Amino acid sequence: MTDWLQQPIAAIDDEARVAARARQGVLTKPPGSLGRLEQLAEAFAGWQGRVVPALSDIDIVVFAADHGVAARGVSAFDPAVTGQMIANFAAGGAAICVLAQRRDARLSIVDLGAVAPPANYAGVIDARIAAGTADFTESPAMQVGELEQALQAGRERVSSSAQLFIGGEMGIGNTTAAAAILAGLTGAAPAEVVGRGTGIDSGGLARKQAVVAAGLDRHRPSWDGLDGPAKALAVLRCVGGFEIAGLTGAFVAAAQAGVPVLMDGFIASVAALCAREIAPDCGRWQLFGHCSAEAGHRYLLETLDAKPLLDLGMRLGEGSGAALALGVIGDALALHAGMATFAEAGVTSGGANA
Repeated sequence: MTDWLQQPIAAIDDEARVAARARQGVLTKPPGSLGRLEQLAEAFAGWQGRVVPALSDIDIVVFAADHGVAARGVSAFDPAVTGQMIANFAAGGAAICVLAQRRDARLSIVDLGAVAPPANYAGVIDARIAAGTADFTESPAMQVGELEQALQAGRERVSSSAQLFIGGEMGIGNTTAAAAILAGLTGAAPAEVVGRGTGIDSGGLARKQAVVAAGLDRHRPSWDGLDGPAKALAVLRCVGGFEIAGLTGAFVAAAQAGVPVLMDGFIASVAALCAREIAPDCGRWQLFGHCSAEAGHRYLLETLDAKPLLDLGMRLGEGSGAALALGVIGDALALHAGMATFAEAGVTSGGANA
């Protein structure tokens, strides 16, 4: 059942946020001179209900699964790579493992449905639904029960004690599914939102765009006339993936629990869009770490009215771009907490024209 998706979203402490803004106004600097860093401190104050917030309890969860549509030649890699990367995550060899360790964040790996799972599941959470989704050019990617399982699996990975949640993903073919979801929800043309993913050539890109178009043509009657949660769930079920649904469930559950979410790139942002369609107030608990080089992400960020913290030309996924943005957030909170006020420093506050 998905009734839990409609539970209330946590309220933000506006008094703490206003007080944090006031503190920024008396720190030893010209007003507004730290730009987005000041806004980050204010946002975390509202999320945590503390004038001087801190960030020491971070959960990073990577959801992995395969996609039946990968059989259409939409990726430069074979689906077997998904299982191999799950093993690599568990062994600590992936980019997100290095970044999680550097940021002292807890890292969890969840297999929702790799076609070729690793032989050794040590360090991996087994939440397998099936050996990948169905090929969405032939049938819905998921059955209703499978979608419910994936959403619930995401929900179960959210701890209300965390101060920040990052959702990562791994799955050959998942940029194809993400592009199809984005086009299905927004009406964008496949050419606007389908990118090269793992690095396919021009012929592969044209094939990928055609696959997305075929999937949309096949399933559009399933969501035509729907809006809000009903449409989002229909699009997600018909052309999505287990890991994207897992991210969506996690993002809704985090907002319900009062845990802010730092978004990664294109695929995580598509899940953020799904979460907002299901529960619009989720957007108040979302922060975007970076702008991916994957085609469609800038369009999506504009759709969400989101301003990412970084733009480094990345398109790795895994939660890696979000993890890099943790450094910016940490410094913003350190400045907010550690800088002296004008009164404490014995510095004369500047006037309006300073």
